[in-house]
Amino acid sequence: MAISRILIANRGEIALRIHRAAHEMGIETVAVHSTADADAMHVRLADHAICIGPPPAKDSYLNVAAIISAAEISHADAIHPGYGFLSENAQFAEIVEAHDIIWIGPKPEHIRTMGDKVEAKRTAGALGLPLVPGSAGAVSDPKEAAKIADEIGYPVIIKAASGGGGRGMKVCNEPEQLETLMKQAGNEAKAAFGDDTVYIEKYLGNPRHIEFQVFGDGNGAAIHLGERDCSLQRRHQKVLEEAPSPVITPEDRARMGGVCANAMADMAYRGAGTIEFLWENGEFYFIEMNTRLQVEHPVTEMITGVDLVREQIRIADGKPLSVKQDEIEFKGHAIECRINAEDPWTFAPSPGLVTAYHAPGGMHVRVDSGLYAGYRIPPYYDSMIAKLIVYGRTREGCIMRLRRALEEMVVDGVKTSIPLHCALLEEVDVLNGDYSIKWLEDWMAKREG
Repeated sequence: MAISRILIANRGEIALRIHRAAHEMGIETVAVHSTADADAMHVRLADHAICIGPPPAKDSYLNVAAIISAAEISHADAIHPGYGFLSENAQFAEIVEAHDIIWIGPKPEHIRTMGDKVEAKRTAGALGLPLVPGSAGAVSDPKEAAKIADEIGYPVIIKAASGGGGRGMKVCNEPEQLETLMKQAGNEAKAAFGDDTVYIEKYLGNPRHIEFQVFGDGNGAAIHLGERDCSLQRRHQKVLEEAPSPVITPEDRARMGGVCANAMADMAYRGAGTIEFLWENGEFYFIEMNTRLQVEHPVTEMITGVDLVREQIRIADGKPLSVKQDEIEFKGHAIECRINAEDPWTFAPSPGLVTAYHAPGGMHVRVDSGLYAGYRIPPYYDSMIAKLIVYGRTREGCIMRLRRALEEMVVDGVKTSIPLHCALLEEVDVLNGDYSIKWLEDWMAKREG
């Protein structure tokens, strides 16, 4: 039976994005919303709308019982989770399928596997994805540690097996420091986590964040749709994304994309996924896989012409992939700016009433947003209020168009990150594509200094 009505278990621009794709396929939509989102654009445009609780996410968008009830009341035959909230919750996916509702997402077992960092790394290695070189497990003997460090090459990083937050982590640049730093890392780990176990990995001093978009039909066919460069980050939050990456060659794209697609085929992966890597000196190192649609998926759509949400819905409906690998062409360049309701320099949230709104337009300019003049941005959720995506035949042309679009964009009544994006597009390193995951925080620190 073909999907005829989709419940969208999300809010904001992604809920609107899913609604649009569904309507273009002749599929009805059901919007679920908290009381804070009663006037949201996706709620206004959906065919049916059901309030599922008060503003806090735990009482509404994370309320599994309320969402399942809404699906049954509205006779929805499928649920699309978007990103965030319950999109990578394997138990929710299982509950949806147990109620004979189609889950528009990967198989629950794949969500669970890739959600466990240790299991994800083990699985990725078994599937042939390149891992950061290092010890197979814990290391306590300095002689064994020295042998491993010599094999993988300095610098290395000593990490606590338990915990995180930078505690129990030491970068070692030369053999003479290794034993002392191992003891220091172990002592810190013991004090912080009650466990002095450490392991060793190759230290990547200035990597880029490169991710590959993959799709599988669930039956052993899979493709990749190229890479995205998401290296401009602050506190591990992506700020600007582009495709293709300025540093990845067509040969590397074909090679690594092929590795990723083959891995997904071996898993019999279903739906959309993103395999994330750190990249340095021409080498890729797996860090994690996201078993959902990504915020930055539009840049991939712009350079391939493939509607990723439409593809998700088709695959969930039991249809094959709409394109074969050799049919995918990578054309031009696309950049996405995340527009957040926050102070552009302190990043303090800035919810409130939008007194005026004007979306930029023109050729190859796309705005994914549910904003309108008179809309009140609630303080309860993520601060992203829009995505500005621009395409150009060349990266230089794309940047020129993006500058113009940012100048046109008006969001009055609240502070936004638009000035930050305008400033970034004046920086030589950004214009040259010469940046890493550490670049933005270093730039902000210099600016503040």
